[in-house]
Parts: sequence; C-alpha cells; structure tokens
Amino acid sequence: MKDQLREFVLDTLREMNYDVSDVEGDTDLGPAGLDLESLALADLAVQIEDKYQIKFGDDDMEALALMTLDEFVDALAERLSVASGSDAAS
Repeated sequence: MKDQLREFVLDTLREMNYDVSDVEGDTDLGPAGLDLESLALADLAVQIEDKYQIKFGDDDMEALALMTLDEFVDALAERLSVASGSDAAS
C-alpha cells in the first residue's frame, strides 16, 4: 500500500509540474526540499482526499510542509489503516 501511495503522490506532483526525478524518501516536502508552497500542499491534499477519502485539517497542512516524502506516505498509510479498520500500512 505504501508503494501505491508513494507513486500516487509522486504522480500528482508531476502533474503539478514539480520535478520529482531526484526525489528520495528523505526529501522534505517544504522549503528544504521540494519547496511546496501552501497552495501546492493544499492541491496535493485535495487530490489525496478525492482518491482516498482522507480529510486534512488546517493543522495537518502546516505539518505537511515539515515532513519528508516517506514521513508523509507513512502518515497517509496510517490514516488509511485507521479509516478502513485494517492493516493498510503493510
């Protein structure tokens, strides 16, 4: 599941015209890495909400900018696991 989530996030970022060719799991989403601005983070969150029915609050949006790609994917997998009541994190 994490691989699917990671690929979806990267595909979405490509569609948003971000160069993800050098992105690794430890790449920051915020200023120290991909430099996603608040509007881009909101767009990414909406895409994820639409596909996976995961909701993001305002506090979540602030935390996203401080996460690495792998941390973000782990958080998504955890939310999916909780939402579905299964072990989606595996």
